[in-house]
Amino acid sequence: MKAVLLVGHGSRDPEGNEQVRQFIHKLKPQLEPSLLVETCFLEFELPTISQGIDTCVMKGASHVIVIPIMLLPAGHSKIHIPAAIDEAKEKYPSIQLTYGRPIGIHEETFEICKANLEKLGENVQEPGKDTAIVFLGRGGSDPDANSELYKIARLFYEKVNYSLVEPAFMGVTDPLIEQGIERCIKLGAKKIVILPYFLFTGILIKRLETLMEELQHLYPEHKFKLAGYFGFHDRLKTIIEDRITEALQGEVKINCDTCQYRLAAMEHIDHHHDHHHHDHHHDQTHDHHDEQEKDEVQKA
Repeated sequence: MKAVLLVGHGSRDPEGNEQVRQFIHKLKPQLEPSLLVETCFLEFELPTISQGIDTCVMKGASHVIVIPIMLLPAGHSKIHIPAAIDEAKEKYPSIQLTYGRPIGIHEETFEICKANLEKLGENVQEPGKDTAIVFLGRGGSDPDANSELYKIARLFYEKVNYSLVEPAFMGVTDPLIEQGIERCIKLGAKKIVILPYFLFTGILIKRLETLMEELQHLYPEHKFKLAGYFGFHDRLKTIIEDRITEALQGEVKINCDTCQYRLAAMEHIDHHHDHHHHDHHHDQTHDHHDEQEKDEVQKA
């Protein structure tokens, strides 16, 4: 039997974790009925990846496909998930384990972003000339993941007619959201729409909702609007289904399971991802060691 283990990031916000579970529940009817589908989390919530693999094996799976429900390839998908898979391979030498890709660049993500703007009443093909989009990511210490957000923001810019699509981050790295907004205003924007490139709710989304009130008070002559996160959008189901199909067919184009740097990195980090003590000891000699998809940015 084949099993699909879907890995959510995990959040200190129980609502965010519940949304991951609900999303997977809604996804199951679109998958092959013979597949065993299980859920686990990287941190802040149980079951862990190791516990998730254990469950799949106990239920009779001979092949476990691990799929990260994460937007960008960074430290978690490059280091921590592969490390858990390595441990499982030692524990279950007769079980086949396949690691799929995070969401990354996928055509449907752009459609979700456009749909979220349209829900606000935006005309993405004929927007106001003084309207700017702040394309907002979480932010992290992995330059590769941060640059990926820039690439996605540029690709999105090519698909809409806004004169300004400005990338920014919630924390850890520059430009922070405040810097992005300031740049938009200096470039002449009168209305600024913040578009979160986030999967589900959590601490950062709720912090962002509070920030909107502060921005309006700080810039009373300007208009601010906040678009939604991905949530339960049907197109997100399509993306994850694509990643599962890819892995089942052995067509995963790239991931760090075979990365030469990852093997060396394991000698320098504590990759046992404890759900109560989240201390990551990363060597800084290669950007694969860094961590990006942290639901709770410490620079609050």
